[in-house]
Amino acid sequence: MNPSPHHPLGATDVLLVNPSAGAGRAARALPCLQEFAQEQNWNLEILVTKSAADLAEKARCAAAKGYRRIFVLGGDGSFQVLLNAVSNYPDVVLGILPAGGGNDLAAALGLPGDPLRAAKLLLRQSEPAPMDVVRVRTSEGYERLYVGGGGVGLDAEAVRHASGTFRNMPGRTRYLFSAIRALISFRSLGVRISLRPSESSIVIPKTLLAAVMNTSSYGGGLYLAPAAQVNDGVLDVVLLERLTILEILGLLPSLWAKGELKTHRARRWRTDYVRIETDRPCSFHGDGEILGSTPVEIYVAPRACRVVRPSTLGKS
Repeated sequence: MNPSPHHPLGATDVLLVNPSAGAGRAARALPCLQEFAQEQNWNLEILVTKSAADLAEKARCAAAKGYRRIFVLGGDGSFQVLLNAVSNYPDVVLGILPAGGGNDLAAALGLPGDPLRAAKLLLRQSEPAPMDVVRVRTSEGYERLYVGGGGVGLDAEAVRHASGTFRNMPGRTRYLFSAIRALISFRSLGVRISLRPSESSIVIPKTLLAAVMNTSSYGGGLYLAPAAQVNDGVLDVVLLERLTILEILGLLPSLWAKGELKTHRARRWRTDYVRIETDRPCSFHGDGEILGSTPVEIYVAPRACRVVRPSTLGKS
């Protein structure tokens, strides 16, 4: 392996493996990655994890021992676990080899969807780059970081189905089927959006979802915030008002084919802070994981972590 100028010669990387990610996709990819690492003389310590808690513990131990680059083989949710586990170690550079159900973070970083191709690209030409993270505080007092997309309403309800009934479906299909299933019993929300602590609020009485995005897409390529960047220091807030069944059916072809949300019922803001209140307690998800309940306060933490990304995309 030709070492990157940003990675010392002889340094050992850690790869944390979530074998259940992507309905077992990570476990299936692991043998090829092991073989590739041996062929390329990649100094890589591979740690297979048993649960999210185990992944977090192994990540903290690796950071405490002084490892400078820690990768995860998994999806956006696995990366979120890694990020939160090592948030007190700012010198650690994080990486992802995509093997989850959505892989929106990997796409935002310019990585191919196949974990072996991603590893080859990162070993050939990569650099550490700063990335914004999203800090959310829930009504329970929990604080959590996420990196991609989060929200309340229909998408949070869809997360439950995506993790259950439809977990073996690929990418965008999984989340669309989950959202359609969630629609059966979903009642629209009354939502209050505050974009500054001291400013007046925006009230939308009937809402399907309110999303707070750091990446342009979530849910396996659903582009709710096409202009979003992971290093621009702002959040993209997207609110989708209640739609009729006919309007929903009209959206499905573009959502299915390209992940595009084309409707005048979508409202968007760019901000570094947002508070979301709902007319009844609702779950808030981040990166496909339920993080807590509303009301929630969400902040952007500009360039709060560093990630390995292809150097062909230029410096951030």
